[in-house]
Amino acid sequence: MKKNIAPLVPDTFYHIFNRGINKETLFKEKRNYNYFLNKYLKFISPIARTYAFCLLKNHFHFLICTRSEETLKKLIPIEKEYATEQIISLQFSHLFNSYAQAINKRFSRTGGLFETPFRRIEVNEEDYLIQLIAYIHLNPVKHGFTKDYINYLYSSYHLLLAGKSKILETDTVMNWFGGQQLFSSFHNTWSETLDFQSRMTFDFDL
Repeated sequence: MKKNIAPLVPDTFYHIFNRGINKETLFKEKRNYNYFLNKYLKFISPIARTYAFCLLKNHFHFLICTRSEETLKKLIPIEKEYATEQIISLQFSHLFNSYAQAINKRFSRTGGLFETPFRRIEVNEEDYLIQLIAYIHLNPVKHGFTKDYINYLYSSYHLLLAGKSKILETDTVMNWFGGQQLFSSFHNTWSETLDFQSRMTFDFDL
């Protein structure tokens, strides 16, 4: 049975991650990355705050905090009766289905694109939040997609340093690290050790 698929509840931090079905490529062209993030902004930003992300060729990682039950209930159509957990899951389904439909149309393919259900791990310690952000940003190095995490185009690293993003809670993240300099130095320390597996007890076998 697949691990890390417990219901998503309000006001909770989660590490969200998933990959293509049968390890299929999710982002086949450069423009696919931005298209996915635009869909993410549409479907996920209303139901969660986002603190870090990384999109890789065949999988992705996000650090989010689901919004309050009051906020989530405002998204429910009057004629519907959804639990807040259902609202959150439905928004992620809308994201994945919308993106998959676009990819299927563009590349004349059929069927699902993402593994289901997507994985999620609850995060409840601030120290772990900081480590997880670094792990997410360094993930492309871990899997050999690049040797340069700083200039990797499809993560939140450079967006957080710039301090401007429609998706990210940039000020909150910088406060966790104690500013831009400590943010950068923490990542640099991790990149020098590359001791990912002993620090994090999960990942995809790519």
